[in-house]
Amino acid sequence: MTAEKKPENQSNRRNFITQSAGVAAAASVGLSATRAAAAAGSNERMRIGFIGPGGRGYGAHVKTLCKLHEEGRNIELVGVAEVYKTQRDKVADHIKKATGTDPGRYVDYRDMIEKENLDAVCIGTPDHWHHKQTVDSIAAGLNVYCEKPMTKTVEEAFSVEKAWRESGKVMQVGVQSTSLPVWNEVNALLKDGKLGKVLGFQTEYFRNSDMGQWRYYKLEADMSPKTIDWERWLGSNEGLAPEMPFDREKYKQWRRFWPFGSGMFTDLFVHRTTSMLKATGLRIPGRVVGAGGLYMEYDGRDVPDVATVVADFNEGVQGLVTATMCNQESRIDQLIRGHFGTFRFGNGEEFDGFDFVAERPQVTHERDYKDERIATEKVGNTTYAHFANWLDACEAGEPMMCNNPPDLGAAAIAVVNLGAESYRQGKVFFVDPETREISTTDPGWAKKWEQLSEARANPKHIPGWNAGDFGSKLIEPEYMNLAGPWIDGKDPAQS
Repeated sequence: MTAEKKPENQSNRRNFITQSAGVAAAASVGLSATRAAAAAGSNERMRIGFIGPGGRGYGAHVKTLCKLHEEGRNIELVGVAEVYKTQRDKVADHIKKATGTDPGRYVDYRDMIEKENLDAVCIGTPDHWHHKQTVDSIAAGLNVYCEKPMTKTVEEAFSVEKAWRESGKVMQVGVQSTSLPVWNEVNALLKDGKLGKVLGFQTEYFRNSDMGQWRYYKLEADMSPKTIDWERWLGSNEGLAPEMPFDREKYKQWRRFWPFGSGMFTDLFVHRTTSMLKATGLRIPGRVVGAGGLYMEYDGRDVPDVATVVADFNEGVQGLVTATMCNQESRIDQLIRGHFGTFRFGNGEEFDGFDFVAERPQVTHERDYKDERIATEKVGNTTYAHFANWLDACEAGEPMMCNNPPDLGAAAIAVVNLGAESYRQGKVFFVDPETREISTTDPGWAKKWEQLSEARANPKHIPGWNAGDFGSKLIEPEYMNLAGPWIDGKDPAQS
């Protein structure tokens, strides 16, 4: 792990820890300490390094932060760690031209963390590296921006969430749509009972292509074992992927192959799922099942071109995420359904409002409930807003200022990755919300809801519900007094 360029006159303020097992002990910093450190260093520039700035890492991470630097944010872009020499030089040269700083150039991110005196990192590597690079960075005392999905597996997601909570560091997960104000506005309306009892959400991310998804990432003749540290990219020594011969297709179009990503589940579904979880306040699902198949795009890929995930939550809400990569013009609407109405958002991420669709007054008994358009602030560049939000949180030393912190990131992973594993293994997964234990043994999911009905219990609600019984109680017809078992031949209506 040799740096191409050793930075001069740099003091190492942190002892870098490479073993993730040491995160809790090494990085356990209270929030008050984080705030104090932020205050003490308020006049210093925030030193940021980039780990794996490929397509998204360069186009979104590097270029957005260069723009924010140009606009006067108190940041300095000081290091680039990238296994592909051509890309490494391209990114570093851009930073030098845009900011005037010639960043250190590294093959291995651990060398950069050790030598560049960083305050934060941006992670843009393939999914299978996210967990290790994140916990290593947190252990080194750094704030983190990690591109979605937060991790490759659910267990890794829970590990990152734990390390983050214990450290007091600021971490943003790169689902930029969470920086739309609409989701906080919707959450407030839902908790106040605008839809009555919340029953479910549905969302999507449809695409179509004449060449197959993710094959638009161009293969270059320059990509070779001479320019790419293939062993380091695979992470075989760290147990992150199996050893295999160098392959330009695997390197550049890795989202198509299970060892590195999970196709539409983690590249696309995670976007919409995270937004729906933010809007509803839901987090860890109780039951997840996935379905689909590889029905048309026979291009050597592993991942399906048609997929659906159904996630059931202990709050009595169901989430549906569905799409195909072979049809785009017949999308389903993104929406949230309640007993008294529905919020319909349409598609995409550019909202100037959303629709409230009221249920019939014969059901709601609310004669003033009418269909309406609810306005919201439109955000033109969600990526810019997301990075600005992260910098604000870092400067304030406030982890929960982030629009997509790791608790939300882990919840989204639990939905989409368990959906992917369900598809692959043909199993239904159950999650204990307290212990986070994942099992394929049914704890009696259907039975517990039947018992609530038998007990005439009150419905469960989304977190933060403050609307009492509004929109969640049934009206008993008078003739239901005639219901009940006849014991010893006696009519229950006469007792």
